[in-house]
Amino acid sequence: MTRAQRLLALLQALRRRRTPVRGDTLAQELGISLRTLYRDIATLRDQGARIEGEPGIGYVLKPGFLLPPLMFTEDEIEALVLGGRWVGEHGDERLAAAAREAVEKIAAVLPDTLRRTLDGTGLLVAPALDLAASSPHMAAIRDALREECKLVLDYRDEAGASSRRTVWPVALGFFERIRMLVAWCELRQGFRHFRLDRIAALEPTHERYPRHRRALLHEWRASEGIPESH
Repeated sequence: MTRAQRLLALLQALRRRRTPVRGDTLAQELGISLRTLYRDIATLRDQGARIEGEPGIGYVLKPGFLLPPLMFTEDEIEALVLGGRWVGEHGDERLAAAAREAVEKIAAVLPDTLRRTLDGTGLLVAPALDLAASSPHMAAIRDALREECKLVLDYRDEAGASSRRTVWPVALGFFERIRMLVAWCELRQGFRHFRLDRIAALEPTHERYPRHRRALLHEWRASEGIPESH
């Protein structure tokens, strides 16, 4: 591994983590000594990377440091394009447009050799089922997730019974035939799962719920026996 490759690998290892990671963990992952790791962190800081932390505590990469697009591998390009195409087919109108725009931005800055990989990839996404009519509230739900605001739902259960729920949005699951909202339900005082095609009406409240969504997501994962993602 060249020094440039080692620095890139260190950046990637830091970018994958949202919480501080100890230096010895990073050194073992990269197959280098702690002394080399500390020297590489100092080099990256000199180049503008916002790496916070110190020996014995851990390190975290703050947002704002971008990797040059030339560092994408062919496999990474194919993964990005395939993901972008899937979201372009399966997301709501705003999300689909954003995914297509993101792929175009990637294509615009790639060198010719890698752009041919993007243009000629054989990884295709089948057209989505017609979910637009059954998921008209997806964009509003995504906004509420981002802003950590309550939603009021008029919801029909499987038997057709209606209820009015005030919920704290936690996550939005994308399945092949349905979209599912994971939320804390004030009525039931617990986590519940709401199919978007059974939401008859939705009212954004712009009222923040009293707990952080990330903590709620952690609790929901634990309650469902789902391991944490990295």
